[in-house]
Amino acid sequence: MCDTVVVVQPGSVLFAKNSDRDPNEAQLLDWQPRGRHPEGARVRCTWIEIAQVRETCAVLLSRPFWMWGAEMGANEHGVVIGNEAVFTRQPYASTGLTGMDLLRLGLERAATAAEAVDVITGLLERHGQGGGCGFERRDFTYHNSFIVADGGGVYVLETAGRLWAVERVDRGARSISNGLTIQPFARRHGASFYAAGADMVKTAVSACRVRQPLTQGRAERAAGVGDLMALLADHGLGDHEGGSGEGAPRYRLINGGMAAPCMHAGGVAANSQTTASWVSELRTDGAAHWVTGTAAPCTSLFKPVRVSEPLGLWPEPTGVYDPLSLWWQHEVLHRTALRDPVTAYPLIGPERREVQARWLAAPPSPAEAFAEAEQVLARWTEAVIAGTSTRDTRPVWARRYWQARDRVAGLPGVPAPGTAKTGTVAAS
Repeated sequence: MCDTVVVVQPGSVLFAKNSDRDPNEAQLLDWQPRGRHPEGARVRCTWIEIAQVRETCAVLLSRPFWMWGAEMGANEHGVVIGNEAVFTRQPYASTGLTGMDLLRLGLERAATAAEAVDVITGLLERHGQGGGCGFERRDFTYHNSFIVADGGGVYVLETAGRLWAVERVDRGARSISNGLTIQPFARRHGASFYAAGADMVKTAVSACRVRQPLTQGRAERAAGVGDLMALLADHGLGDHEGGSGEGAPRYRLINGGMAAPCMHAGGVAANSQTTASWVSELRTDGAAHWVTGTAAPCTSLFKPVRVSEPLGLWPEPTGVYDPLSLWWQHEVLHRTALRDPVTAYPLIGPERREVQARWLAAPPSPAEAFAEAEQVLARWTEAVIAGTSTRDTRPVWARRYWQARDRVAGLPGVPAPGTAKTGTVAAS
């Protein structure tokens, strides 16, 4: 379950997305160079193979480690795309292009946002969408909606099976979540209480009807990149209490923390966790991108990245704990902080705000930012381990959920103060 927002301002477009997935589904930053391909070449996507084009754009992707496609990304021309799961009354196909495949293909094959919409809709009509999209439950599938943007245009694209609708956003804020919003397409194909079924239940459990108005309201008040970073870190408490990710997450019995943009798993029936976050500022003369490369924006820093400047962030994460992986290094901090967030968040909040504000005012190079972030992460991890008690303040059902995920991932017990391991980040 995810949220994507866009704000169209005079001279620029702001874009932001949280990718919400299974808690152990590590997400990686994947740079792919511009490519030239022989006539007749094929490309293997997540589940099916399709014809390749003669030339593909350089892209930076944030993708689940096991997928070919991506949850969000940008290309060398300043096009960015984010996608959402939606549940519709159209049939679900057992195979096809996933929404993440369509996102990556749009970025690889288009020089503008308008062209990317044409790429995605053309491939959707030809190949259809389908196939398993879940990590823990590989048969979990859904249809997709997208925000496609560049410095000159923004589009909301929503789908149901091979059907689709598109809306251009010319001014102001627009937010999408896990339900269709473009009318009358949404009335015809979206979840309906008048035609109750699995689509309605999944849409309700996703809490999109709570999150979408919240993100829409905050996006309407956003003036810059920092405001969208705070939006993505919001635990559903708004601007007055914890609106920048420093209030404790709230857990519902059925779906944990799925009612907030900064999503934390911990329900008995449905769960999703923010596993990566992305913010962009797009202009006709260039684009600036900021990514966490880690889960939980409430305990993360947004680092500047460039499509043209690949970094060697090794090793690539998997669904199993690796103390040298950036994503899993951060999980030691994140999962320790979640046990007692009221105590833990103030231990990292002041420096988190200071570093982020300094970077926004004078962005360092990507390599410099990741190197400093690694040092900061080590300090924060040690401080949170040393400063929090062994008690767990979460509801018992949330506590048990995370204990089970930690066991599956092989995450070790909380290390003693000063023993948290860190890896190496270097430019390639």
